[in-house]
Amino acid sequence: MARHMTREGFDALEKEIDRLWHEERPEVVAEVSAAAELGDRSENAAYIYGKKRLRTIDSRLRYLRRKVDGVTPVDLGAMPHTDHIRFGAIVEVEREDGEVFTWRLVDKEESEPKKGRISIQSPVGRALMKKSAGDVVEVKTPAGPTEYEVLEVRYGAGKP
Repeated sequence: MARHMTREGFDALEKEIDRLWHEERPEVVAEVSAAAELGDRSENAAYIYGKKRLRTIDSRLRYLRRKVDGVTPVDLGAMPHTDHIRFGAIVEVEREDGEVFTWRLVDKEESEPKKGRISIQSPVGRALMKKSAGDVVEVKTPAGPTEYEVLEVRYGAGKP
C-alpha cells in the first residue's frame, strides 16, 4: 500500500536528514576523534558523550530514512476535489454535543491536533476515511463512543 505524506512534511523530513548527515554528524565525529586522541577513553567524558550522541544521530537517521522510503509526497494545492474523504482532505465535522471541528487529514508524522491536523491512522481519521458530507460516524474514545457528522469535505492548500 502506498504511503502518503504532504509535500511540506516530506520536505521537512528530508531537510532534517540532510542537516543530521551533513552538519551534526560530521561535527560530532570530529569531536569524538579529538577526544580519542587525548588518550584513555574509559574516563574521557567528551569521548563517551560524543559516542552516545553519534549513536543517537545514527538511530534518528535510520528512522527518518525508513520513514521517507516509499512515501509519495502529495501537493495539497494540486489535489483534485472529490466528495469522499481521503488523505489531505479538510473536513468540517460536528460532534454530537454541537461543537464543530475543522481538521486536515495527514500522516501520523505530521499530526498536530491543536493545529487542526489529525492522523489518518487515528481512530477519528480512520472513521472519516471514504465518508462524505452528511455521513455520521461513531468513534470509540476513552470517554466512550462519540458521534461526528461530516458537514463539509474540501481539498486544496491552506489551513489547517
